[in-house]
Amino acid sequence: MFFSAKPKNFFIDFTEQVVLLARTSKESVPFVIEEIVECVPSDSAALTDVIKAIQTAKSPSGYMHAVCGIHAPRRVVRKITLETKRLKEPEYLNEVTAQQLRIDPEQYSLAILNPLQGVDYDLSKATQKDAIICGLPIADINLSQDNLLASGVYPESMELSSVASVGAMIDYLNFSKIKTPVLMLEIEAEITNSFIVTSAGLEASRPIPQGLEAMIPVMKKELGLKDEASARKLFLSNTFDFTGMGSVLIKKLIKELQSSIGFYEVQTGQSIAQVACTLLPSKLGWLENAIAADLGVAVLKADIPAWLQSKQITLADSVPSGAQDIRRLGLFGLMVQYNNSHAIVSEKV
Repeated sequence: MFFSAKPKNFFIDFTEQVVLLARTSKESVPFVIEEIVECVPSDSAALTDVIKAIQTAKSPSGYMHAVCGIHAPRRVVRKITLETKRLKEPEYLNEVTAQQLRIDPEQYSLAILNPLQGVDYDLSKATQKDAIICGLPIADINLSQDNLLASGVYPESMELSSVASVGAMIDYLNFSKIKTPVLMLEIEAEITNSFIVTSAGLEASRPIPQGLEAMIPVMKKELGLKDEASARKLFLSNTFDFTGMGSVLIKKLIKELQSSIGFYEVQTGQSIAQVACTLLPSKLGWLENAIAADLGVAVLKADIPAWLQSKQITLADSVPSGAQDIRRLGLFGLMVQYNNSHAIVSEKV
């Protein structure tokens, strides 16, 4: 099938909780973000309608050409340690991937990056023992492409939104001259991806098998609800103030986070000062405050519009303030163009 070339002035970020779509005034900076809209990913009809509505002109191909970010559940973004002397061994990378990430590398599309600059790791020099492996199963890539096309979107490129978010966070810390480490969390249904980020790069990463679903049975017990379905519906609604029981709901997650933070602080001598939750929908915003309180750190108050302005990206007056916060970092990370003097992580799949 032939697709005519179109300007890449549409950006889509698919997360577990929400699909974010943005239209910009043109393909490359400087540009204006003219509109940001969102919808529930499970509502395919609503997604199709939103995709049609955000386009100012109909595409000749019938598809909206866009830069796409995906949060596939089985994605991998991990900082690992390499034995540089063994990098020339044909099976070494597969071996270390299987051992440290516990995945079958044959089933994945993977890239190895420098954790400071975010560029491809130079295997020929192999002078640095730290590296970042990122990617996702080939089957998930194919499924994501099929789903995009079925929704009326032709992906000009597909990127791991987690990688775009980490890169954007590193650049924001540079822009804000924040020198202390930030704990960046992607809390999803079954898992929480934890990243420790500084202005120098990605310091540590870890997937934690504790997500939103682990809080449901605890909430059911605390409120005396009859079943988990009722608890889940209440949890995901915006009709109940969970602030008072926040510490109880996140107890297991906090224990895991404290373990990761403690190990990092002992190894580096640096203390985590702030936390940022990039994927939480606004109705679950109280979770970020609860996590910060239990960890004894502050919530990162990011000035996203000022940072975007420094990247020659302007938000139109019509873009609501609620669409300009840290929860959209993955979407904005797809748009930003970096110079090589900043530590950045970026990878397409």
